[in-house]
Amino acid sequence: MPATSTQVMDGLKARLATVSGLRTFDYQPEQVNPPLAFPSITGINYYNAFRGGDVQFTVDITVVLGRYTDRVTFARLDEFTSFSGASSIRAALEGDSTLGGVCSDLIVESASAVGSLAVDGAEFLAVTFAVTVHG
Repeated sequence: MPATSTQVMDGLKARLATVSGLRTFDYQPEQVNPPLAFPSITGINYYNAFRGGDVQFTVDITVVLGRYTDRVTFARLDEFTSFSGASSIRAALEGDSTLGGVCSDLIVESASAVGSLAVDGAEFLAVTFAVTVHG
């Protein structure tokens, strides 16, 4: 039986929580207190799911790093987008590619959409990670 969307979201949140100091949420929080991260399922592909097999979830992980005008925020960008290391989002997510056994595999495809995110009149630096989860 493939993973449910709730299992995938919970598993991704748990993996993101392994990054020290990163606040994690199941959804976009109402108040922004960076650094924070949250997953959003953008699609579910049933094509390879013969008899409930490989359901693929496409997920965007949004990471809000800090105030856009703060130079420390841009240093965090290097840490979070790094291929490896204690603050690497890619390394944290792929550190348990089964999300605790709820899926068969996952891959962090890319980090993109690096830019400004406006929230309540404040500008924050954010980056989006594209993740494919094989349920």
